[in-house]
Amino acid sequence: MDDHLAKYYAPKNFNFWYFFGSLALLVLVNQIVTGIWLTMSYNPSDEGAFASLEYIMRDVEYGWLLRYMHSTGASAFFVVIYLHMFRGLMYGSYRKPRELVWIFGMTIYLALMAEAFMGYLLPWGQMSYWGAQVIVSLFGAIPVIGPDLQQWIRGDYLISGITLNRFFALHVVALPIVILALVVLHIIALHEVGSNNPDGIEISENLDENGIPKDGIPFHPYYSVKDLVGVGVFLFIFSIVVFFFPEGGGYFIERPNFEPANALKTPDHIAPVWYFTAFYAMLRAVTFNLFGLDAKFWGVVVMGAAIAILFVLPWLDRSPVKSMRYKGWISKIYLVVFAISFVILSVLGALPATDARTTVAQICTVLYFGYFLLMPFYTRLESTKPVPQRVTG
Repeated sequence: MDDHLAKYYAPKNFNFWYFFGSLALLVLVNQIVTGIWLTMSYNPSDEGAFASLEYIMRDVEYGWLLRYMHSTGASAFFVVIYLHMFRGLMYGSYRKPRELVWIFGMTIYLALMAEAFMGYLLPWGQMSYWGAQVIVSLFGAIPVIGPDLQQWIRGDYLISGITLNRFFALHVVALPIVILALVVLHIIALHEVGSNNPDGIEISENLDENGIPKDGIPFHPYYSVKDLVGVGVFLFIFSIVVFFFPEGGGYFIERPNFEPANALKTPDHIAPVWYFTAFYAMLRAVTFNLFGLDAKFWGVVVMGAAIAILFVLPWLDRSPVKSMRYKGWISKIYLVVFAISFVILSVLGALPATDARTTVAQICTVLYFGYFLLMPFYTRLESTKPVPQRVTG
């Protein structure tokens, strides 16, 4: 209690962007609690999965609410995580001495992607089935081991009840344990070095006679109470979506998922859930063969590299300052371009591919990677503003 709340001193200038860390914890608890209740009535078999979901929605007391809280919670999780990561990019929360905090955070993100993918198959609807079929088939593009790896993941020659059962086990047991362990490590690593702030100043370097940071305040009760405001606003918005727009216009729950999985009927357009569509757009943006390997393989490489490059971000930024407040205009413009490119890729990944859309996706993919690959150069060369000795509020 003392180490992590009452006597943990956080910078006094936290702003709106610092709500999303605690909100991520709230959504994680929501997913675990609603997930436990859903498993009580769910049947992880190809004969009973879709029917058990209908049973939950129609016959289980408040089953519809639990299901919508869980499905909306998955999307809310990624919204919160993406905003949390964007705050890290803005204020340099990945910079020394917080490299390990960032690595743990990115590992959580990777585990969440796996968790979401496993859970996506469980409704056993048309989009669940065919989306999983497409994603698993990507592993087949890996030379030599691809086909065997693909079959090993499925546990069968095609997506079947065996695949559903193993995805269910991973989704409800293995991956939640991994995610919880990583969250604990993430928080411990954060509290070991202290929180960053919008100025990128280390408050631990300016202490009073009692060894307490002059620009710090105890996390509890000040920020624990402040976070309740963020929780209230979040729950208000979350409740509106759950009760009035649980399908999210076909983005949270796709329309083909209201039909049971049918291996003989392919949906008109297969796309992953919205929080994967940016990476799916990058995959489709690769249309060339290279070194005797086909475009599908290089698409998988690009998609994997788009996530992997985030892990090395702390060593790419060579700027003498951490926060975007004091960086040069190149960094500021490129962060905006990067964010816009990611949003455009997310939109394109949800739409059927055309020549024009593929060209736009290729441009946005280049801009996405350019943000990271050019960072060692433009952060070192640009002129920066002087950083104040104390936090500015």
